[in-house]
Amino acid sequence: MVSDPLLFTFSLVDTGAVLFLLVYFVITLSDLECDYLNAQQCCSKLNMWVLPKLIAHGFLTLLLLLHAHWILTLANFPLAIWLAYEYLTVPTGNTGVFDPTEIHNRGQLKKHMRDCMIYLGYYLIFFFIYLYCLIISLLQGDPLTRNEDDMTEF
Repeated sequence: MVSDPLLFTFSLVDTGAVLFLLVYFVITLSDLECDYLNAQQCCSKLNMWVLPKLIAHGFLTLLLLLHAHWILTLANFPLAIWLAYEYLTVPTGNTGVFDPTEIHNRGQLKKHMRDCMIYLGYYLIFFFIYLYCLIISLLQGDPLTRNEDDMTEF
């Protein structure tokens, strides 16, 4: 098992990468909304990143579970289930979660934009939670009461 500071450093990097990915999603969807992109280009760009987002979140949830961070695991588990559900329930005939033939129908574009904003808020909150956990894990122990054996000389 890896140490907690390493785990939370990975969590920060993973969450930061997903945050950048979600900003890309929002920019791409807003380009589609303003007609700077056509639906085929937009959906092909976004569908390419749906599975890596799911894998990144699922792997992070699994790592938190293996390291017995129960509260963080329970907080991440519903989103992992939702992302898997969203990915696995794509209707047959669609090209992916984002389908060019349906994205302008029935408010799908607004729904995708709303979902991206919710994900963005979720990951932003958890970015700062992981940052706090990293700082706390680095400050474990009292540096003033260390034994002389623990000190390294340079």
